[in-house]
Amino acid sequence: MDLSRFPRRVYTEHPTPLEFAPRFSQALATTCPGGKGPRVWIKRDDMLGLFPGGNKTRKLEFLAADALEKGATTLVTCGAPQSNHCRITLAAAVKEGLRCRFVIEERVPGSYSSTASGNNFMFNLMGVEAITVVPGGSNMAEAMQKVADEVTAQGGKAYIIPGGGSNALGGLGYVACAQELQQQFYDMGVTIDRVVVGSGSSGTHGGLLAGFLGNHIDIPIVGIGVSRDPADQEPLVYKEAQAVADLLNVGLTIPRDKVVSVGGYWQPKYSIPNDMMVEAVQMLARSEGILLDPVYTGKIMAGLIGLARKGFFNPDENVMFLHTGGLPSLHAYEQVVLTGEH
Repeated sequence: MDLSRFPRRVYTEHPTPLEFAPRFSQALATTCPGGKGPRVWIKRDDMLGLFPGGNKTRKLEFLAADALEKGATTLVTCGAPQSNHCRITLAAAVKEGLRCRFVIEERVPGSYSSTASGNNFMFNLMGVEAITVVPGGSNMAEAMQKVADEVTAQGGKAYIIPGGGSNALGGLGYVACAQELQQQFYDMGVTIDRVVVGSGSSGTHGGLLAGFLGNHIDIPIVGIGVSRDPADQEPLVYKEAQAVADLLNVGLTIPRDKVVSVGGYWQPKYSIPNDMMVEAVQMLARSEGILLDPVYTGKIMAGLIGLARKGFFNPDENVMFLHTGGLPSLHAYEQVVLTGEH
């Protein structure tokens, strides 16, 4: 899959590490059937550029390049309170000398505070130009277009980036990740049997799936839903994966049965803590010194742990967890992840 015809900014000068997590694997195995569990490897996309990085950095390499090529002065995007995507989009804008505006969707009423810590603090520190807060369930495309029209009326040129950077162009970032992984597996002599990834706005899951299939990487991908169960999530991932494949024009048809997601670990609601997430965050922090966030990676790792305990993975299988970042939002949930009270 040739990505060279697409404009791209480089925000990370090196591959992110692929690390074996021996102490976490051992701790997990003691809670699995027969005392055996998978060997867990972690792809450290939390160490991508636009510090502190995360999966949106890969997408923004292509999205920001497109914005610059089209003469944009202002990036406009959307997300929930404590949005990692908004924070990294703002970081890209600052790096490129652009302005940035957000539309924040209050999916939980009253959950946004301009004085909150975590990502909200970083929005202000890095100089977001404007934040528009809308109720949960709002039409985000319309809300962003309204902000873009305001930029135009003020003499600027807006470039709208969808939530999570999840469109075909952004998905190319995870085609690039698939190619990076393919080289790492070869260089390290590592055989990975399964990949576990978060599945939300679907750009990461869909882009990685298209990249694996297009580059003949025969490793199953399991998506852990962070906001939807499979009946609602899988059609979004399938659509995204096919859109990425179509953009690359390689004649690839995504087999529907390659889209696999698991639900049950994100409830009661998106971004609302649960006990499984708290256990996952504490377990990885205390075994490997690697930090997860409460909204995304904590619940994704909870899914990996839950599947292992149900015997979903074969004993001693090599399972790769894609760590998509989110560190700043951890600070907005400090008492929750320390005490488990929520």
